[in-house]
Amino acid sequence: MTTPLAPLVPSGAVLGDEVYARLGEAILDGTLAPGERLRDHELAEWLGVSRTPVREALQRLERVGLVEVSPHRYTRVSTPNDKAQADTLEFVAYLMGNAARMASTNATDEVLEDAIRELDAVIAASRFDDYAEMLRTSHIFFAKLTRATGNVAILRFMREAELAIRRNISTWRPIIECPVGRTTAYEGFREAMRERDGVRAEALLRQLHGLT
Repeated sequence: MTTPLAPLVPSGAVLGDEVYARLGEAILDGTLAPGERLRDHELAEWLGVSRTPVREALQRLERVGLVEVSPHRYTRVSTPNDKAQADTLEFVAYLMGNAARMASTNATDEVLEDAIRELDAVIAASRFDDYAEMLRTSHIFFAKLTRATGNVAILRFMREAELAIRRNISTWRPIIECPVGRTTAYEGFREAMRERDGVRAEALLRQLHGLT
């Protein structure tokens, strides 16, 4: 390992969750690079924790695909591949379509408006044809949309899989290249959400991501 991690300052959350989040973010930002060997004693020393939460975090990261393990040989950061990225984009488009439909039915007015405010930031980024800002604001919007479903199963799944999803959609580019047409489509999706037309919102979101 080339770049030691800064010691972990506990925030009051479950330590294993904090270690998992810290290592996951280090993989996403490249501090822990693809192919880099991960030794639990080194990670534990750098983070200032015992080896037990580090081992647990590495096991969780392996389950979501950010780490790969060959018993008695190595534990290392996995390398993203085209199929995983394409499959994740397809999965997220379907999942968020379902989430839009569920949120339209389940969310309170306040929660739904909070999500729509984040959607407005996505629309603004689309209007300026700023792909990086679209990706950033979409992460925030989809997190709000997921919470707006009120569905415990989805919330638990996303809490575990969020890091892997963020890594695999980092290469995302809009299917609709024209900023005018794309923004109009997003505005139609926004209208459907405000009207609580879940069927239309789901269909429009999937179309925005190339699914029919």
